Amino acid sequence: MGAITYDMEIPSSIPAAKMFKALVLDADTLIPKIMPQAIKNVEILEGDGGVGTVKLIHFGEGSQYKSVKHRVDSLDTENLTHSYSIIEGDALMGVLDSITYYVKIVPTEDGGCICKNRSIYHTKEGVELSEEKIKEGKEKAMVMFKAIEAYLQAN
Repeated sequence: MGAITYDMEIPSSIPAAKMFKALVLDADTLIPKIMPQAIKNVEILEGDGGVGTVKLIHFGEGSQYKSVKHRVDSLDTENLTHSYSIIEGDALMGVLDSITYYVKIVPTEDGGCICKNRSIYHTKEGVELSEEKIKEGKEKAMVMFKAIEAYLQAN
């Protein structure tokens, strides 16, 4: 099994705690509300939303995928960090064992924040993952982040 790591930082004018709440704590209801074409709904299969929780995410009509199972690996509301893994589903494209995401929202001096995201794609033995597929995932994450940011600015 190999691993490909990708780091991304996105600046925002939204205060860090507010962004963390929307991006992490309220995401299961907020994202289907503002981007139903991306995510139709989220159901909790196991757990209470904290570490160890397993969720089934159903993608919307605009997605090429149907669903994924998502496991919460860590959640720290004081330090604004969160990690989770995609552990099953067609978004793994038959070439990945899992994808792990590490998210940290860092306050900035101007009252906004920077969203630091590390994605680790765990490939199956002997499989190569194209840069194009990683770029697709990065672009989708950026669109979702910007949609949440616009929603928070308007509300």
